[in-house]
Amino acid sequence: MFRSEYADVPPVELPIHEAVLGHAAEFGDVPALIDGTDGTTLTYAQLDAFHRRVAAGLAEAGLRKGDVLALHSPNTIAFPTAFYAATRAGASVTTVHPLATAEEFAKQLTDSAARWIVTVSPLLGTARRAAELSGGVEEIFVCDSAPGHRSLLDMLGTTAPEPQVAIDPVEDVAALPYSSGTTGVPKGVMLTHSQIATNLAQLEPLMPAKPGDRILAVLPFFHIYGLTALMNAPLRQGATVVVLPRFDLETYLAAIQNHRITDLFVAPPIVLALAKHPLVAQYDLSSLRHILSAAAPLDAQLAAACSARLNLPPVGQAYGMTELSPGTHVVPLDAMRDAPAGTVGKLIAGTEMRIVSLDDPDKDLGIGEAGEILIRGPQVMKGYLGRPDATAAMIDTDGWLHTGDVGHVDADGWLFVVDRVKELIKYKGFQVAPAELEALLLTHPGIADAAVIGVYNDEGNEVPHAYVVRQPTATSLSEGEVMMHVAERVAPYKRVRQVTFIDDVPRAASGKILRRRLRELA
Repeated sequence: MFRSEYADVPPVELPIHEAVLGHAAEFGDVPALIDGTDGTTLTYAQLDAFHRRVAAGLAEAGLRKGDVLALHSPNTIAFPTAFYAATRAGASVTTVHPLATAEEFAKQLTDSAARWIVTVSPLLGTARRAAELSGGVEEIFVCDSAPGHRSLLDMLGTTAPEPQVAIDPVEDVAALPYSSGTTGVPKGVMLTHSQIATNLAQLEPLMPAKPGDRILAVLPFFHIYGLTALMNAPLRQGATVVVLPRFDLETYLAAIQNHRITDLFVAPPIVLALAKHPLVAQYDLSSLRHILSAAAPLDAQLAAACSARLNLPPVGQAYGMTELSPGTHVVPLDAMRDAPAGTVGKLIAGTEMRIVSLDDPDKDLGIGEAGEILIRGPQVMKGYLGRPDATAAMIDTDGWLHTGDVGHVDADGWLFVVDRVKELIKYKGFQVAPAELEALLLTHPGIADAAVIGVYNDEGNEVPHAYVVRQPTATSLSEGEVMMHVAERVAPYKRVRQVTFIDDVPRAASGKILRRRLRELA
């Protein structure tokens, strides 16, 4: 068993809005959030006051403790206000991909039993359709303004009393992001107030921030990485978060230059752009001090090329998953120059790890031996919503969460992730479940059978590659038709990017797809 070398931190048994904004009054006029496109700024005092007023407005509208609110929005400076207002009013927040189709959104609404939606006017059409399909939504609010919908802006003027809700941080669910886990379709990950807050306290000594630090938030807040590293963690410590709704390299570089960004938390595609794109040379990025990458594996040579080009310490990495609130490992900001290339970091405080044999899961491995990574600690999720069997398959009776990732540890405690046991595809950090795409492919009348695996494209991104068996009557079915069939029904990040036609899908006697055979074929 591997244990963290850092001193334990006591569990943080506070509601997440208190754990993050408990010191907002002390930070006062320090900018908390800045819109990176138009410069609109919210101070800590405003964020604290605004989220309390919106909480009052939501409670006045009928939101009660135990309700689930779906937050369906790109990154905006209103997103944190909506999130903390909902938790202060007693709700659990299920975060929704802003590019989800109405059908995908409706599945999440139904599964989570969400009664309320907060969205933005450009996404109202999708939200309305999803609400119709699910049938359980009482009201759709908007962060901005739209005819026929109450706005969070209007709630700022409410005279309703601030809700006083008794929250049990250890048991009550604060966030309900959706994850495919190691396999299968997306499931609601129940993260309690205490699990998220304690994970922030575990990460804080290794990822410190302070007033004056400036973080650029382009990775989505709806994703647990963005929610933690770009929203909760910096706002807990008094840093300023500059918010961008989506990644556009020119806008991103201009924001770094104009807002004097000090720290970047990114995914590998952004590291690639910073390392190789000619536009980078046209901007002053001298304010940067650190870059940390997570959400997907980062090639060590690419990391070195990025840091060399920007004259920065080596790009650090972090490791975790939605089911772990999300962090378990990080390269400390002050150790980036000393960390070995390719490591995802050391165990954070209060966290234990085992590396177990892939052939004999009861056999623990030692230094330098590669096996499946198991994690135990206060940040392990409460479970999957309504899926006790899936929870039991993920977390064993001793509390060890089986990550499905393969890694090894060196003599100094640095973890290296080398492979995945699981079938999940990580496209630019977003999870794509092969089973979900396979089920969708089989709805096409011209497809007899299908299997999907992840393959790496020329840019180093893992993409969904479909192996398709045509129906005997559909010999003219083309790659483009297959890709379009999927593209019309899923969010862009889930699209099939490559198609190969085969005579039959390799399967075991049990019927399980032999994905290794397809990888060999690829």
